[in-house]
Amino acid sequence: MTDLDLTLPSEGDVVDLILADHRRFEELLRDLRDSTSDRAEVRHVFATLHVAHAEAEEAEVYPTLRHDDAIDQHEADHGREEHAEGNQALLDVLEVADVQSEEFDDKLEELAKLVNHHLTEEELTILNPAREDVDVDERARLGAAFLKVRNAHIEDNCGTVENLRAVVAEARDEGFLDG
Repeated sequence: MTDLDLTLPSEGDVVDLILADHRRFEELLRDLRDSTSDRAEVRHVFATLHVAHAEAEEAEVYPTLRHDDAIDQHEADHGREEHAEGNQALLDVLEVADVQSEEFDDKLEELAKLVNHHLTEEELTILNPAREDVDVDERARLGAAFLKVRNAHIEDNCGTVENLRAVVAEARDEGFLDG
């Protein structure tokens, strides 16, 4: 079973910090698939980290990498679109009352598919250019900025159903989700 505490580091290379969160998502998804785990608690931790991570990337990482020409607007928008899709799938998982049901398993499978796709794509198309095109000092500065936003969202308990509904509605209003 995973330690369900969410760490709140204050500094580090943004690439390393994002990768650490990515590995944590994979670990939490494994725990969500385990019917003997405290799925309700793991689901809450996953939701909190997922929302905080995505909000921090969109607020700090994507715009800075765009400004530094490490990524283009298409890559930044595509990352936001994938966050929105993941948040919609996560909301679907949160809205399932019985975490031991087949419905939960089906919704979890969709969430895992979207998250795993995003992690792979982001590591290839966003984090690799960040490693190659952004110097170490800038990655450290960006890491601190990423963590400031991420940690504030975690401390605000951003993984609630109500907050996730608002995040999904905003993404829909901004055109990152259909319907």
